Amino acid sequence: MTFTLAIVGRPNVGKSTLFNRLVGKKLALVDDQPGVTRDLREGDAKLYDLRFTVIDTAGLEEVTDDSLQGRMRRLTERAVEMADVCLFLIDGRVGVTPSDEVFADILRRKNARVILGVNKAEGKAGDGGAIEAWSLGLGEPVRMSAEHGEGMDDLYHILRPIGAEFEERAALDAPIVDVDVSEEEAETEADEDAHKPTERRPLQIAVIGRPNAGKSTLINKIIGEDRLLTGPEAGITRDAISVRTNWFGTPTRIFDTAGMRKKARINDKLEKLSVADGLRAVRFAEVVVVLLDVDIPFEQQDLRIADFAETEGRAVVVAVNKWDLEGDKQEKLAELKEMFERLLPQLRGAPLVTVSAKTGRGLDRLHGAILRAHDVWNRRITTARLNSWLGAMTEAHPPPAPSGKRIKLRYMTQVKTRPPGFVAMCSHPDLMPESYRRYLVNGLRDHFDMPGTPIRVTFRGQGDKNPYKNANKFRTPSRLRKHIDGRKD
Repeated sequence: MTFTLAIVGRPNVGKSTLFNRLVGKKLALVDDQPGVTRDLREGDAKLYDLRFTVIDTAGLEEVTDDSLQGRMRRLTERAVEMADVCLFLIDGRVGVTPSDEVFADILRRKNARVILGVNKAEGKAGDGGAIEAWSLGLGEPVRMSAEHGEGMDDLYHILRPIGAEFEERAALDAPIVDVDVSEEEAETEADEDAHKPTERRPLQIAVIGRPNAGKSTLINKIIGEDRLLTGPEAGITRDAISVRTNWFGTPTRIFDTAGMRKKARINDKLEKLSVADGLRAVRFAEVVVVLLDVDIPFEQQDLRIADFAETEGRAVVVAVNKWDLEGDKQEKLAELKEMFERLLPQLRGAPLVTVSAKTGRGLDRLHGAILRAHDVWNRRITTARLNSWLGAMTEAHPPPAPSGKRIKLRYMTQVKTRPPGFVAMCSHPDLMPESYRRYLVNGLRDHFDMPGTPIRVTFRGQGDKNPYKNANKFRTPSRLRKHIDGRKD
């Protein structure tokens, strides 16, 4: 990505529709009602051969108090200050409004690079608005239709020279998961510094949980500024958005997500979209922080969220928020640990940290737990150590013999990291019971110190090594001999 483009304008002028078109996905919520977008959302945009970061913002309102609309306006103004370029959208069918004139003046003072876009300008209906746009004094307006893709050529020709100026800017890279381990790597110890977060590849974290658990407050405390919208109203955050920071010396990218409720309680169309949006954020992350409310921990939805993160193969850290309000901390902590082990056995050993997003207490412990979980998620074990361990495990508890067929485990090797994945070669892999798989997974956790992280174990058969098998398909002895001689030992 070479530069950052912020899309700003009044509510309901089509900012999120244009954002979705530029990123090529329906990432931002779109609806006919104004005010759907409340937070800042970043995405990786593609316009022909041009790559850049685009920010979708809340609609600019003429409000300056501490109401929800006032806080949304301050977030949008912050996005304008952060961005390299601003695309100011007006509605071509409505024309220039007094609010547009006020915001145009704000943009002139806050940002040197402003592109004026006249959206919904397809056909003759947008002619009047396109002509009026000249009066804003922001240069030649670009007529476009975000919904139908019109005007993208003109926008490209304006952005192209800007992109050339920022070519040396580092791109935001997506997290790398399910990394293959080669045969050579499987025989050697992992380089501990190879997966350390850097400015180019920051540590990717998603904060998920039920509504009003304090996710946005926690992230604001981590980054040291009010970047995300917070308040007493449950469900203020609707989009999953990301912010970059240096957290205790660790380059980090944090995703804040909309609160997830039980499906039966999700009646509003926008909230349904928000839940799906939050689940997508889990896939963008390397470590998932499941944030619980100390008063109502481990409800059914919390368990589903944590299980989803484990299913997606992400490292998991459980954080219990509002710890400053708890009276009997010792007894409560023991209760939480017992519930965690009983209700989430698939995440046995995952870190459980108590924090206060409001006061910032416990954030150092949360940071340490996340780094440890990330380190385990990248763990690599040599084949020699694995097979020495496997021999001891099978001797202590041999595989069963379903239907009288004895299952023999021959050897095991690691084939993936992020999360760790192993392949065990054996006879009759299709008959291996799930209970024995869990036995091996738990053994890997305990023996190689891999608590909490998802571990994948796959059983495969070695096949029949008899070269004369299926010999009848070769019509002549010479063809059969050529087949045998051509086989690898």
